[in-house]
Amino acid sequence: MKKRILLGVTGSISAYKSADLTNELTKLGYEVDVMMTKSSQAFITPLTLQSLSKRPIHTDVMEEIAPDKINHIELAKQADLFIVAPASANMIGKLAHGLADNLVSTVALALPFDVPKLVAPAMNTNMYLNPLMQKNLAILKEVGYKEITPRQSLLACGDFGTGALATVETIVAQITATLEA
Repeated sequence: MKKRILLGVTGSISAYKSADLTNELTKLGYEVDVMMTKSSQAFITPLTLQSLSKRPIHTDVMEEIAPDKINHIELAKQADLFIVAPASANMIGKLAHGLADNLVSTVALALPFDVPKLVAPAMNTNMYLNPLMQKNLAILKEVGYKEITPRQSLLACGDFGTGALATVETIVAQITATLEA
């Protein structure tokens, strides 16, 4: 049986890399269910990710595909791994504090405790290094999330520093290692 990965895509310029990530994971034989926040859709379209995953894209917590099932609960129950890539500062804060105001954050709260959870931050260096962000990441680690550390790079804003999304290869390797553990 294929392993099912829940991929949350949030509002970051790095959202376009979710296409490569979805494509690579699908090629490796994983079923990839993509969940997109509203702001992520300003950077990449659901149709792009649907074409690569060959699966419906989930964008709204209130959308129920099957009338006899609650979508966010079903997604959570079927997950073998949950990852948010890119994980914006906003989403990391929501996850750390149990907020559930969109599909990604709601599914995160509904996940069974034994489902591996990963976050791959992508943001400006000052945002990433901000003590509040580091505290939010520490909270996530305390409750079982693993961070896929961002790279140092020239960022979209023109700054150079830590905050660029980890490479697709690094993210895929971490997912594979986690699922094989």
